[in-house]
Amino acid sequence: MKTILGIDLGTSSIKAMLLDIDNGVLDVAAQSYTVSIPHANYAEQAPEMWWDAAVTIFKKLKEQHGEAFDSIAAVGFSGQMHGLVITDEHGIPLRPAIIWLDQRSEKQLEEMNQKLRLEEMAQIFHNRAFTGFAFPSLLWVKENEPDIFRKTYKLLHPKDYIRLKMTGNFGTDTSDASASLAFDVGKRDWAWDILKRFELPESIFPACHEATEIAGYITEECAKETGLRAGIPVIYGSGDQPAQSIGNGAVREGLIISNIGTGGQISTYSKKDVYDSGLRTHTFCHSIDKAYTVYGAALCSGMSLNWLKNKVLHIKDYKLMSNMAGEIDSGSDGLIYLPYLSGERTPHMNPKARGMFFGLQLRHDNRHIIRSVMEGVAFSLKDSLQIFDEIGIKGNRIIASGGGASSDVWLQIQADIFEKEVHVSCVKEQACLGACIMAGAGTGIFGSIQEACNRYITFDSKVYYPNMSKMVKYRTSYEIYQELYSRTKDLFEAEVGK
Repeated sequence: MKTILGIDLGTSSIKAMLLDIDNGVLDVAAQSYTVSIPHANYAEQAPEMWWDAAVTIFKKLKEQHGEAFDSIAAVGFSGQMHGLVITDEHGIPLRPAIIWLDQRSEKQLEEMNQKLRLEEMAQIFHNRAFTGFAFPSLLWVKENEPDIFRKTYKLLHPKDYIRLKMTGNFGTDTSDASASLAFDVGKRDWAWDILKRFELPESIFPACHEATEIAGYITEECAKETGLRAGIPVIYGSGDQPAQSIGNGAVREGLIISNIGTGGQISTYSKKDVYDSGLRTHTFCHSIDKAYTVYGAALCSGMSLNWLKNKVLHIKDYKLMSNMAGEIDSGSDGLIYLPYLSGERTPHMNPKARGMFFGLQLRHDNRHIIRSVMEGVAFSLKDSLQIFDEIGIKGNRIIASGGGASSDVWLQIQADIFEKEVHVSCVKEQACLGACIMAGAGTGIFGSIQEACNRYITFDSKVYYPNMSKMVKYRTSYEIYQELYSRTKDLFEAEVGK
């Protein structure tokens, strides 16, 4: 028996998958944790909390699958992106990690925008400066916590800390580094000239590797604490977006992933280094083939439905909400929702954008409101698809994942609004599976990532095809949706009622 351990360090939980080489996914264990918000606009997590949660799920898997756990031949990683972990020379965190949700670094963004032209950011970073990314967070630490900055030995991303605890290796991979705003994406290396401009020492930036390279081996100390066998090879792993694309089998051009979780993403694989010159989307290094992943990010996708469920309608069941939405025709009888409850990234890159319902009438009820939220989220993701088309990225097939893939109604809405066929993977923990596949490819268990994808990834036989009459109706609604933002964006600056 031979197995692979794939770890996905998320924002709300850490998960670990045991993949049986011969028989597929054996089990997935998870442990939840919280985000600390010590002040307004702050979002932090203690790296030690991540490690404690990791040890818990390792022990759980060993207890439930002793033989399979003892047969682990490789370990891979996926992790939340953009976060900043600061350690001393012993690998001990000097402060809580500043994660992607954090918004404290607005002043540092102003400094970046003063020192860097938009064209320069586009050519080097391929991404617009935004709060929550590691580089502006680091500048905040440099300015506000100088003692910690002086003591800094290495900067890591969240999943790198778990790997450090397992192998003793300080390092990161190109996908996570490229999402930091301190990285030359085209050169796949740190943007050294930019770092000098901001007076940052080169020594604190870790060596950068490709995701499938072996970072080290399980240490004796880790073995004693976790039950893992000492000497197991561990790869560098990647950020969760590239890992998820591998776990969805989207490892060639022409396939597009629509992920509706807390936020939402439209992402795709690109062999070429392609980016939007207006920086409305993100381009990061992929974890396969030295390629790239291009994606648009919406901040409140699944969260919009969660907000509606818990704070407005007080409905206990998402399935019931989906059924209610299914009772209403496409277009929600003229009701349109903008899902900007926490600002928006793609395409507006506007933290002050706000949500709204437009077109409310006496005939509307809870069912219309639910469906309009589902449609509004799909419209926000269609914005990314339009930009993809503008920069030459084509795709005729959507692979749906996240909570949005668990509702037949929402899947059909996506097909009709995107005007593309939608497929659903039979594997539910795609990032964990992607971590397993990368580990297997990096250690020679698999001949290639594509080979492993062909072996383990299957899709539901039900395919959601766009309906022509609904497509036409949605085109009109989408035009109004886009016009609503352009006509009201100046009002967002007023922050009425704050």
